[in-house]
Amino acid sequence: MVGLLAIQGAFQDHLPHLQALGVPYRLVLSAGDLVGCDRLIIPGGESTVMNKFLRAYKLAGPIKDRIANGMAVWGICAGAIVLAEKVDDKTGPLGILEVGIRRNAYGRQLASKAVRLDIPILGRKQFEAIFIRAPRIVQWSEQILIHCRMGRDPVFVQQERIMATCFHPELTGDSVFHRFFMEL
Repeated sequence: MVGLLAIQGAFQDHLPHLQALGVPYRLVLSAGDLVGCDRLIIPGGESTVMNKFLRAYKLAGPIKDRIANGMAVWGICAGAIVLAEKVDDKTGPLGILEVGIRRNAYGRQLASKAVRLDIPILGRKQFEAIFIRAPRIVQWSEQILIHCRMGRDPVFVQQERIMATCFHPELTGDSVFHRFFMEL
């Protein structure tokens, strides 16, 4: 069962991909909603608001505990920020992905863009990656596998069963990222 964190952000954009793959999912609004989930998607959105809601709904601790006990998690854009150990040189909201991130590092909303990226691990050449107020991964530990870069910057990373993308694969018609996540 895939949990889809639904407290804030673009969680609905993941539904067509999960449905196309025939994957059962549940919207997560409380710690009880995590029961039975072996995976969690933390969608794009506004990381500051998402962090406030994680605290208000008392979800940060239960999510961290579930990840520590093996639940796979995927953070997209704001979700990557929520997972990061460091955000703008401060402790990240969940602090479990061994990366340092800069928020909005590629520019504000007007600087949003689509970039074609080669992603060998997914067998994709020229995947259209959509960057919207995207974070930049500026540091990472040796535990981080870098699956894709934009220039020199990692934009798709993995640490065991934790993955993060700085762009929005859910905004394309290609479910390849969701399929990869289901195999973690």
